[in-house]
Amino acid sequence: MTFGPYGVGHLDGKAVMVAHAAPGDVLEVETRENRRDYAIGKLRKVVVAGPQRRTAPCPYLPRCGGCDWQHLTYPVQLEWKANLVASTLNRALGLKLDPSDLVEAAPEEFGYRARVRFKCGAHGVLGFRGFGTSELVEVESCMVAERDIAMPVHLARTLARKLDEIEVVHAGERDVLVGFLKKAPRADEIKRAWRVIEANPSIAGVVLRSGDAREVVGDVNMTIELEREFSIEAAADLFSQVNRAQNIKLVAEVMAMAGPLESTTLLDLFCGAGNFSLPAARRGARVTGVDSDLAAVAAATRNAARLGFSDAQFIAMQAAGTSEFLRRARHHPDTVILDPPRTGALALMEQIARLRPRHVIYVSCDMTTLARDLRILASGGYQIGRVRAFDFFPNTHHIEVAAHLLLT
Repeated sequence: MTFGPYGVGHLDGKAVMVAHAAPGDVLEVETRENRRDYAIGKLRKVVVAGPQRRTAPCPYLPRCGGCDWQHLTYPVQLEWKANLVASTLNRALGLKLDPSDLVEAAPEEFGYRARVRFKCGAHGVLGFRGFGTSELVEVESCMVAERDIAMPVHLARTLARKLDEIEVVHAGERDVLVGFLKKAPRADEIKRAWRVIEANPSIAGVVLRSGDAREVVGDVNMTIELEREFSIEAAADLFSQVNRAQNIKLVAEVMAMAGPLESTTLLDLFCGAGNFSLPAARRGARVTGVDSDLAAVAAATRNAARLGFSDAQFIAMQAAGTSEFLRRARHHPDTVILDPPRTGALALMEQIARLRPRHVIYVSCDMTTLARDLRILASGGYQIGRVRAFDFFPNTHHIEVAAHLLLT
């Protein structure tokens, strides 16, 4: 398997990448792209099913482009994720990670997503993009969505042609809908959103977005539990992890990696609404959180004030600019936490190394950019102390990884 939808087979000594393959399969494939080192093959027939293959439980597969590993049994998914994380980091950094206890399994293989984004088609049709195409695959339900999440059919039909996507965010006993419009929301569309709320007691509020335009209808705030008996409040359209149960475990691991935090200084880059900043402040750290999202920074600031964390401050700024600013101000944090997007934080690595924090904790959802960035820190005087992976996304190839680096 690869970190993607492909399994790797061999034909006449040449590697062939085949989507929806499973280890041990014998397959009939049609070669689509022949390259020097490998070929891309399209699965035509499973001649002999490998022992790790199962019939995908979802009726929309393999047409739907969502769950690209659902044809593998869940224990096998975990095994391959662990092997791929270990092999990627071992090869890039010269480590000797043992894959046997590397990945924290999800409590639930299905019904785990607290937020699901649907594509919208003509006449209010909802679905997901097809695998490898722009075709819309219509669905009536999604197996990986939390079981209480309802399909946003009413809003889709009410705003039909005006919508690109609708994200459903589970917020306690009710849902919040985030409608992504083709153009900035107008008064008529806001009125229609109100009607949807009035007609559906299960919907607490609607956010209508298009570019920088944002209109809030009803109550769109939700409570997110980060630790036992410790929660933050944020608008549903701000980023939050889709797997709430796994995020609680991730927060606990990151706090353990950081060690005793009382009276230490901590810099949290890409902090969002405070997923790591506020648990660190709860432990007595003097926190500076940085994010480019103004709304996320405002939410983190409000939560810090509500919780009485006077030593937590949040700055709306590009992370790279903040790191350079702190260096010039001779601010040297004891700990740096960063949780960048999939593109990683290449521009920040040398700046972080120059700040010389004792601990760097890097959380990533992309193994390629994680390995690339950690190599730079390793060459700048840091060594890997601990790596832990969390399966936030069962039935897909995606994985969340936390790496702890120590200044040598």
